[in-house]
Amino acid sequence: MRLLYIMSFGVCVTAMVFNCGCAIIKTDCEQADYCCDLAEIAGTAVPRELKKATLPEYRVEPPDILLIEAINNIRPPSDALRAGDLIAIRATNTLPIDPEADPVANEFKIINGEFLVQSDGTVDLGPEYGSVAVSGLILPDARERIIQHLTKEVGLAKPVVAVNMFNVSGKQVIEGEHLVRPDGTISLGVYGSVYVAGMTLSQISDHLESHLSAFLHQPELNVDVLGYNSKKIYVITDGGGFGEQVVSIPYTGNDTVLDAIAQIDGLSEVSSKEIWVARPSPPEQPVAQTMAVDWEGITRGGITTTNYQLFPGDRIYITSDHMVQLSNVLSKITAPFERMFGFTLLGRGLVRSIDNGSARVGGIGGGFGGGFGGIGGGFGF
Repeated sequence: MRLLYIMSFGVCVTAMVFNCGCAIIKTDCEQADYCCDLAEIAGTAVPRELKKATLPEYRVEPPDILLIEAINNIRPPSDALRAGDLIAIRATNTLPIDPEADPVANEFKIINGEFLVQSDGTVDLGPEYGSVAVSGLILPDARERIIQHLTKEVGLAKPVVAVNMFNVSGKQVIEGEHLVRPDGTISLGVYGSVYVAGMTLSQISDHLESHLSAFLHQPELNVDVLGYNSKKIYVITDGGGFGEQVVSIPYTGNDTVLDAIAQIDGLSEVSSKEIWVARPSPPEQPVAQTMAVDWEGITRGGITTTNYQLFPGDRIYITSDHMVQLSNVLSKITAPFERMFGFTLLGRGLVRSIDNGSARVGGIGGGFGGGFGGIGGGFGF
């Protein structure tokens, strides 16, 4: 009786699944409603294998990784000297050299060499001339400061001084990898941050050069994309009534439907061959853009008609096998009833076991009582 009830219940649920508005198994009419006719798609200009389209100029978004190469990374003429700079100082009309004097003492009278700007901002010209503060001065002003020092402090008459900078590189190396941060900016270290999201590579190069011109002399940069991380394709696999699995695949610009499904190791054991590509529509046009995929034609026949070229944001939806989905739905519906029937049968079995055990215990007790009574009568108790 219970088996007959369960079978009747399953037949009713099956009829409901086939006839309800949100049917799991679609009819031919419903199939035509959500996907276009393959013949119509073949006649359109949709890019596909062997007939791909060139994508528009790439626009950077987080979290892309940029590669920046500095062709010209030189400090501007207006950049002041600072502690740690190495400068070359040469001077004539200095203290006279005495041929008979100590050679070391004569060397102290010569100003021709490399001088380090000390941490206090001065350069030490030796014991004969002393130190001169040059930090915060540009090269022409530093030269005038040294001339004034040699004239007033040392007493030289019309000294001639030349000052040059050995290291003309910028404060910080900007070459290398730069991650586009979530706020759309990249970090240039001591030169600050620059917003680059939504820009092309040429726009980024111009923007960075304009920003760095305040710190460098006529900066020239080469910008390229090292990591294309912001553009993705999504493959969604129906789990047959047990949820959906979404896998994101990095976009390379040359991906087709077959390439994307190969990234997830093909169709699963619960998948059907009913596949389509859903292309994102503009926000102001909430209309589904779907393109049906002939999986057997692509794989078995090598037909490229529906092996579409994919674009960033495309969704490939793979439906589940209808019979697997129906089986899973029925199992979810009937599982609670099976558990209830199982508990009922278990309870009844337990009660019967207890009853049978009690009867056996009573029979054993009666047998023992009769035996002891017989023994007592035999002994005259």
